[in-house]
Amino acid sequence: MRGYWRRVGELPGWLKAVMLGQLVSSAGALAWIYLTLYLVQDRGMSAQRAGLAASAYGVGLLLGNLSGGWFGDRFGLRTAAVSSQLAWVAACLAMPAVPTSSLPVLAAVAGLCGGASRPNLSGLVATALPTERRREGIALSRSASNAGFTIGPPLGGLLAAYNFSLVFVLDAASSLVLAAVVWRYVPAGVRTVSAAASGLWRALLRDRSVLVLLGAIVVVDTVYRQLYATLPLLLHDTGSPAVAYGVLIGLSSVVIVVLEAPLAVHLRSHHALRVISAGVLLVGLGYGALGAWPVLGGAVIAAVFITAGEMLYKPTATAHVADAAPEGMVGRYSSLYAAASISGMFLAPAIGGTVYQYAPHLLYPGGAVLAIAAAAILYARREPAALPEPASQV
Repeated sequence: MRGYWRRVGELPGWLKAVMLGQLVSSAGALAWIYLTLYLVQDRGMSAQRAGLAASAYGVGLLLGNLSGGWFGDRFGLRTAAVSSQLAWVAACLAMPAVPTSSLPVLAAVAGLCGGASRPNLSGLVATALPTERRREGIALSRSASNAGFTIGPPLGGLLAAYNFSLVFVLDAASSLVLAAVVWRYVPAGVRTVSAAASGLWRALLRDRSVLVLLGAIVVVDTVYRQLYATLPLLLHDTGSPAVAYGVLIGLSSVVIVVLEAPLAVHLRSHHALRVISAGVLLVGLGYGALGAWPVLGGAVIAAVFITAGEMLYKPTATAHVADAAPEGMVGRYSSLYAAASISGMFLAPAIGGTVYQYAPHLLYPGGAVLAIAAAAILYARREPAALPEPASQV
């Protein structure tokens, strides 16, 4: 563990500042969590209209993840990250002020701005470090964000009880902190656009292992997010109190904050696709356990496996896609991964909810089979040849 902290100390000072900014921003990232409740309780929307507005936010989030990296490659990751954060600040501050009829449009714009920042921040971390250190850098970045998420929701609940508008003000303020940190501390690197930068799909077709990985991530993310989409329903229907689910998810987040980055350091020399496939396999085994024992005890076992799998595959896959990006395309590759890694936010509730209603006994065994199949496909892939280091795009 002493060696781990020494390696953390060796990270560039500006990168450590960005991670601290991510922690602050994540602690204040409340708007999207409480959006539906705000629209119903404070703005008087029906549950249906609030759901449509929240869906508009989700569509914007997906489009932002897909397009944000293009701006990063075109104008520089630093500039794109700051611009998207400032646009999100403006959207948060506008939320309590705009007419109710305009809220769905504003929600979509907010999702677009918020989603665009994610691939550019990932790209900043990836391009700041040599290939052999990217996994731990991504893991540390995720740990900072997860640590913030353990603080934010309870704080948001207290603010919402006093004045719901303060939720959006705090989100804007914490995001402004991150934007200021990125602008102040991230070096203004030289932006380079190579000849290869104009042929995203040609580059992907030359290295189809990235396409296979992205497809596998869509599958496993849809399975993984049943943890949030249908597991609460299962525990409710089997008589477990709501607090049990909250404690389970909270403990999983704490484990990720404490262990994910040291684990990434320990496994840094292992082949990326092997580590990713092991993580995806653990997710499958977790849902297999839940399918065999669909009660709180099975959920606890499942959460152990799924959390371990998440710590293996998520930071490694994020870094691996950045490693595979040709010069000048780190932002767009990061965008593709970011979009794939949130695809379950849209697919999991729709697919999981339908299967849970009509064939609940098939949901978790079926998810286990899909995840295990994805793990097998990834394990069988050949590691691609090493690519040259991407140029700085900060």
